[in-house]
Amino acid sequence: MRRRDFVRAIVGSATAWPFTLRAQQSKPKPVRRVAALMPYSASDPEAQNRNAAFLQALQQLGWTVGQNVQIEYRWAAGSEGDMRKYAAELVALAPDVILTSGAAIEPLRRATRTVPIVFVLVPDPVGAGFVDSLARPGGNVTGFTQYDYSIAAKWLALLKEIAPNTTRAAVLRDPAITAGIGQWATIQSVSSSVGIEVTPISLVDAGEMESALAAFARSPNGGLIATGSAMTVVRRDLIIALAARYRLPAVYYDRYYIAAGGPISYGADSVEQFRLAATYVDRILKGEKPADLPVQTATKYELVINLKTAKAIGLDVPSSLLARADDVIE
Repeated sequence: MRRRDFVRAIVGSATAWPFTLRAQQSKPKPVRRVAALMPYSASDPEAQNRNAAFLQALQQLGWTVGQNVQIEYRWAAGSEGDMRKYAAELVALAPDVILTSGAAIEPLRRATRTVPIVFVLVPDPVGAGFVDSLARPGGNVTGFTQYDYSIAAKWLALLKEIAPNTTRAAVLRDPAITAGIGQWATIQSVSSSVGIEVTPISLVDAGEMESALAAFARSPNGGLIATGSAMTVVRRDLIIALAARYRLPAVYYDRYYIAAGGPISYGADSVEQFRLAATYVDRILKGEKPADLPVQTATKYELVINLKTAKAIGLDVPSSLLARADDVIE
C-alpha cells in the first residue's frame, strides 16, 4: 500500500471511532423482568403499603419500573387455586426473579426449581423444606422469615393482658404443616404459667372450624389465637367474623388482620420485610445466586391495636399496653 493511501485509511478509521463509541454507548440496556405473586387482594390497603415499600426501596437501588425493570403482578386474594394457577403463569414468563409472600411460596416452589425466588413473611422455611438451612439456602429460594416459634408465647401473654379474665383459649392452627406444629408446641409449653387452658382447632376445614369455635364459645372466659399459616390467610374474613360474633378477644400474628377488624396483633413489621426483599432482588438481578444469600430472620416487630374493635367486644385496653403499641387504630 502506498503511503498516501495508508494515511487516508488511518484517518478514515479514526474519524469513525467516535461514531462507533457513541453507537455503543447509546445502545439501550436490557429491561430486567421481575414477577410478584401475592396471596392478598390487589385492592387491600395493607398489601398496597407493602408493595409501595418494595418499589421505593427498589428505586433507591437504581431500578425504575418502565425504564430498566418491569414487574408482572398476580394477586391471589387468599385463593389456593389462584395461587397455583398464577404460580404456573409467572414461571412460564421466565422472569429474572420472583418476589412472593407467605402462603404463595408453596405453589411457586412446586412450579420451579430454577427461577430465583425471594420470599417474605414465611415462618419456618427450613422446616417446610423451602431451603436447606438459613445460612446456606441452596437451590433457588431465599428471603426473610416472619418469626421464630418463641413469639407464639407472647401471643398468649398478650391475650391475658388485653383480657385478664381469659382462662381458656382456642388456638387456630394448621396441624399439617411444620409451622402449625411448632407454634402450637410453644403455646402449650407456656399455657400453665400464663393461666390459660388451650384448645387446638384445625383450620383445614372451614365448616369444622366454625362448629368447633361455636362449641368453644358456649363456655365463658374464652379467647382466641390465630397462628400463622396459609389457612389463616385463606380463612381470614371468617375468623375475624366468628371472633366478633362470639365476642372473643383475639390475638393475631400480623397487622394484616387488624386492618381487617381484629383487635390486636404482634409480629414482624411486614412493610420492613418488603423493603429488605428489594435488596435481595437487586443482588440477584446483578448476578448473585439465591443459594448464596442467607435467609434473614425478622429483627423488627410491631404491636398493633384496633381500639374500635376492642371496644366493640367490651375490652378495656390497658394504658400500659397502649403505650407500648407501635400503631393504634382509633
